[in-house]
Amino acid sequence: MWRRALQESEADARREALVARYRHLTGVVLPAQARDRTRGWPVVNDHCFQRIVLDAVCGGVWYDHVSRPAYRHLTAGQAAAAVALCEAILDGSEDVSALNRQSLRWRGKLRDRA
Repeated sequence: MWRRALQESEADARREALVARYRHLTGVVLPAQARDRTRGWPVVNDHCFQRIVLDAVCGGVWYDHVSRPAYRHLTAGQAAAAVALCEAILDGSEDVSALNRQSLRWRGKLRDRA
């Protein structure tokens, strides 16, 4: 019984660390990089990065999949995927402009040109 409690505690700590990393990346690191303007990113604000990342992780509008506030309700897997996506945006292996367009498309705020 105590081993299970320990494992659950370790899993909770890992999830909390991932969520904290996601929040730092979307709240501080990505906006700071966007303000540099040399990257040419379409967004600057933390909430925009959070929307883009969570929509991509969820495969649609995030609040259709995760209760609000998201940071309290993300699973460890979702938090890990969010961190990985943030890091991929930073290293340039993921295109934040394309991710933003997809997010806006899911939200009905961007229409594809015919």
